[in-house]
Amino acid sequence: MSLHDYRMSLRLEGVEGVTFRAHIMAAMRRADNDNLARLESLFPEVLAELRARYNAPGGHLPDDGTLIQSFADV
Repeated sequence: MSLHDYRMSLRLEGVEGVTFRAHIMAAMRRADNDNLARLESLFPEVLAELRARYNAPGGHLPDDGTLIQSFADV
């Protein structure tokens, strides 16, 4: 880890309403192949959901309730 990574983690931590799963999904989006494999071994259900939502229109899956219109609605 670098000082930059540490400081970025502080900024992410301060974002109101961002869940742990959202942080994991974001990490998976940015991960290289080796790190994605590590994350998948720990959080296989999160990666499965990320892939399903990536391929779904607007990330909306059939079993979702009300469609969230914007990030402000989260």
